[in-house]
Amino acid sequence: MAISEENHINYLTVNEMDHKWGLYVSTCGFQSIKPHSSINPYLNKHLSAYAFNTKQGRVLDEFQLLFVVKGSGFFQSASLAKTNIEAGNMILLFPQEWHSYCFNKETGWDEFWVGFNGEHARSIVQQGFFKKEEPVFKLGINDEFVSLYQQIIRYAEQENQAYQQIISGIVRYMLGLLYFKSRNIVLSNKSVVDKINQARIMMRERVSSPQAPEEIATQLGVSYSWFRKAFKKYTGISPAQFQMNLRLQYAKDMLMNSEKFITEIAYELNFESTGQFSTFFRHRTGSTPKEYRSVSSAPGL
Repeated sequence: MAISEENHINYLTVNEMDHKWGLYVSTCGFQSIKPHSSINPYLNKHLSAYAFNTKQGRVLDEFQLLFVVKGSGFFQSASLAKTNIEAGNMILLFPQEWHSYCFNKETGWDEFWVGFNGEHARSIVQQGFFKKEEPVFKLGINDEFVSLYQQIIRYAEQENQAYQQIISGIVRYMLGLLYFKSRNIVLSNKSVVDKINQARIMMRERVSSPQAPEEIATQLGVSYSWFRKAFKKYTGISPAQFQMNLRLQYAKDMLMNSEKFITEIAYELNFESTGQFSTFFRHRTGSTPKEYRSVSSAPGL
């Protein structure tokens, strides 16, 4: 199942070597709060140090990057008055800074987050790259950030050796990307770019049961002909090709990093048969799924 088809709430262990790395991740996840929800239904799944009610707010001993990709709500902190939050807004939480936020009951919201700390993270703030008075970033729907959050969640849930070093590296990149985006906001054709990025997020959320591009266009409120032309202009490939690339990427990941049978992978990706999946895979990689798995798992690779 692709990340963000379901909720993911992860609190991670950190050892001495992770501290020495200079930046470590303490929590990451995704939660989807449906419209007309009166409270966060996942509140009891969070550690007590993280759970809070919106009237009292909370203070954390870490940084967090929150990214709202659907819905709306509000945010306020000791350094910022209550402000509206919309889909496409990213919020940077600071250590020892009181804050509170919540979704609108009418809309709910979908939210990614990653919590982190360490000497490197604190140094970035001390040098003035990010300010407590400016914690909200209006990025628009951004597929690249969504993909980075998904990678962090995937590595965290696999818990392989040295996974902290990988995910902390992704967080470093996210901070650099956030700083770059905040200094180079391009307003031209923003509505078009937002729709394309929203479409890519929708496709990533439905890798195992892809929607027809025509359906996606309808949900975005645009004609299919406009959607196809705009998508290809901004990504270089058609919506259908983008979906195929996602299926191929997912298939490769499962072949390399899981012990699932090839028939299971074919079923998860909604192929009619193992033969159809093998033909699809071989046409795009030059090898069958079995050959690809054999080479990828060979010693020394």
